[in-house]
Amino acid sequence: MNRQTRAIQSFFYSQYFSDGLRITLGVLLPSLILWQLDRFELGLTLSLGALCVSGADNPGPVMHKRNGMLICSGMMFLVAIITGFARLDVYTLGAEIVVLSFFFSMFTVYGNRAASVGTACLLIMILMMEKQLKPNEVLGYSTTILAGSIWYTLLSITFFSIRPYRAAQQALGENILDVAKFLRLKIDFYHPETDIDENYRKVVSQQIHVSQNQDAVRDLLFKSRILVKESTNASRILILTFVDLVDMFEEIMATHYDYNVLREKFASTGVLDDIATLLLHIADELDNVGFAIQSNTRYNHLKDLNPELEALKAKIDEIGANDKEVSNLVLKKILINLRNLNQKTVNIFNYYNSKSAALLENRSDVEYSRFVTHQDYDLQLYADNLSFSSSIFKHSLRVALVCLVGFITAKTMPQLPYSYFTAKAVTQGHHSYWILLTIIVILKPGFSLTKERNFQRLMGTISGGIIGILILKFIPGSTAQFIILMVLMVGAYSFQRYNYIVSVILMTPYILILFKFLGVGHVVEERIVDTFIGSIIAFIASYIIFPIWEFDQIKKNLGDVLVANVSYLLKVAETFSGKAVSITEYKLARKDVYVSSANLSAAFERMTSEPKSKQRHIKEVHKFVVLNHILTSYIANIASNLINKPKQVVQPDNLRLVRRSINMLAETSKKLEQNANLPAEINALPVLPADIQKPEVTLDSHLLKQQLEFITKVSTDIAKITDAILED
Repeated sequence: MNRQTRAIQSFFYSQYFSDGLRITLGVLLPSLILWQLDRFELGLTLSLGALCVSGADNPGPVMHKRNGMLICSGMMFLVAIITGFARLDVYTLGAEIVVLSFFFSMFTVYGNRAASVGTACLLIMILMMEKQLKPNEVLGYSTTILAGSIWYTLLSITFFSIRPYRAAQQALGENILDVAKFLRLKIDFYHPETDIDENYRKVVSQQIHVSQNQDAVRDLLFKSRILVKESTNASRILILTFVDLVDMFEEIMATHYDYNVLREKFASTGVLDDIATLLLHIADELDNVGFAIQSNTRYNHLKDLNPELEALKAKIDEIGANDKEVSNLVLKKILINLRNLNQKTVNIFNYYNSKSAALLENRSDVEYSRFVTHQDYDLQLYADNLSFSSSIFKHSLRVALVCLVGFITAKTMPQLPYSYFTAKAVTQGHHSYWILLTIIVILKPGFSLTKERNFQRLMGTISGGIIGILILKFIPGSTAQFIILMVLMVGAYSFQRYNYIVSVILMTPYILILFKFLGVGHVVEERIVDTFIGSIIAFIASYIIFPIWEFDQIKKNLGDVLVANVSYLLKVAETFSGKAVSITEYKLARKDVYVSSANLSAAFERMTSEPKSKQRHIKEVHKFVVLNHILTSYIANIASNLINKPKQVVQPDNLRLVRRSINMLAETSKKLEQNANLPAEINALPVLPADIQKPEVTLDSHLLKQQLEFITKVSTDIAKITDAILED
């Protein structure tokens, strides 16, 4: 099966497609059932509640999903009541829009799930603005919305209760596929025609996806009582697979060397092509594992790589024997990495195919609960961010002001001159809530995210509008249109987290067909015009109203990644001093490095899409990102070899080199105002007596010393680049 076909199949087994099916069923079913009972209006209101609360149905442990959707349902009920009465007076409605837009936008301080709850509440406010309700109808209508949201919550929880491991399988499978893609990018370094600098950019970008998905899997596996405490083979297999996957990712990160030197020394021998081929086989194996886990099918081992590994070893030994002047030690280290990667794939195969209970025992002392972040929902956190020093406060204030501008614009807009479907003038305003809806969806804390979402929304709406017109014009049959509507719904909701522009392209014709069934004509023009107006307002506002530029935020990312690398190097220093470092402490330090590095890379990518005038020190920041990737890879290379070995012989020279790098990075982080975040252990670095006996020098120890010297050099380069970035 070719990779494109496998990718398509993988999508249909993914959590994205499962989400699309679940949301479509939850939204569509109430309307279909009550339509058969001649209560279609009631069904539409129930569907509205289901649609809005589905926005809070984010991936995560079932307990968090349940709590988030129940809280969202209660808040939506209150917002519906407030809006139902506030809309009776235009000034009261305007005041409500400002207050609630600010209040719910501030929910971002509590993380993504809380932000989704806030967005859902704003959505119900916007959709009720034009609802013609009498005062005595408001409570009943709001209660129906609450019932629809409760219906969807029960449906979603039922799905996850029936198949408690499915979401974890899908997330884990997707993460494995991301790691395979990361490995394929690393393979390109061994090809002489690959541009190394350009490939670094791709590697760093893919690292963002790997890190984000690893966090999602951690939440599902380690926060869920079912998976961590339940003594079933299914739960243990998922956890052991993920633990090995993270270790594999470290091994892949650790296979980092000076590729220019490697090409210069060994390109003519053909050994680099052999290494690339072996890595490609491992990537194929990972693809196979990821697809098997996603599709919940039996995992079959593709190929035994041991003969190829032995052939590679023989070739490396031959290179060392034929050319005494060229050391083949680097190639031997690569061979060790390859064997470790291969062994991890064999382990995973055995998890899924062995009947031995002993194999599935938790063999490590890792404390899983320490690997997940616990969100603080203290009201004081909300209060602490009510100042202009908070980027979330400035964003929330901007949202409130822009929503007011959008509301005023919607109420004062003139009529459209002509409709595509009729030769009559179009009365603007009946669906003018689309202006506010566009603003809420597009306006993000940073300019670059707003710009990206703006483009996606505009292009998606225009393209989807054209598709919708063609469907309504050339496929007149109601049955065919309804089938198309359901397909478009599933697609729109499946792609909303995976590819937003595709989601909008599919959602626009689905809404146009829906309005046609509801007897509301000529809305294509309104949707495109309102979307365009909302996009323009949001884009201009992100540039002139409390703008948030990445360079002003990125200094914290730079400091965070330096602090994380200091903590990582401290574990190496403790090992060199003869101290035993626990697996948990080591892996926590590794996780912090990967998360902070991914955050820095993501911030840099956003920075590159900002106006040129705002991209201060862009070359220096890019160099910092690349140097950080190199530093992290070298530390991982050393740490992964040390942590799994017995207690180390005390090595004073190596310890001195590590101390020098730690001090260099710590001083640089202080320049970025990260003093408080530095680990306390930095003030108690181990000091060895001057007369300690030095261990015997071997080829391995010589290479290790070279790697540590290179880490010191990279740390010095990072310090210089940081000074350049801090220059005004």
